[in-house]
Amino acid sequence: MSDALPSVGEIVGPIVEKVAAEQQPLLIALAERIAARRYRSWADAVDSASDRDRLIACAAREEEIAQRVESLFDDAASQQSELQARYGGLEASYCALFEGRPLADQFTMQAQGERLGASTWRAFANQTEDEVARSTYLDCAKLEEDSAAVLEDLMRAG
Repeated sequence: MSDALPSVGEIVGPIVEKVAAEQQPLLIALAERIAARRYRSWADAVDSASDRDRLIACAAREEEIAQRVESLFDDAASQQSELQARYGGLEASYCALFEGRPLADQFTMQAQGERLGASTWRAFANQTEDEVARSTYLDCAKLEEDSAAVLEDLMRAG
């Protein structure tokens, strides 16, 4: 594995900073759906049925995070459509980050991204006075950490 791997945060972070604070969780929810597709592609690429199941479970967690966050907004779909129109290159940039890298490097990068995501959800939780949102964001942080742990375990197992 390379020691100088790029960070998922390098792609998502600058875009998030351009978005109004109240829309940032919705933009990150879009990124969670992108990550879910990445997990499914990894699941298709591994030989072990157990590894495949674990990666599919990670994809499901990413989708769950997106759904939970979207449920906090009355007009999530329309706001996300607007964000998608403005930042439609997010998925291509994210995919390019992983392109051509060994699977172990991709897992390392994604695990780091999951840990960053957990920190981000905790930051959102600390910034809101809405108890439902706070609880949702903290639950999302835990889901991110669960996926990071799976990737780290897969890397250790070889």
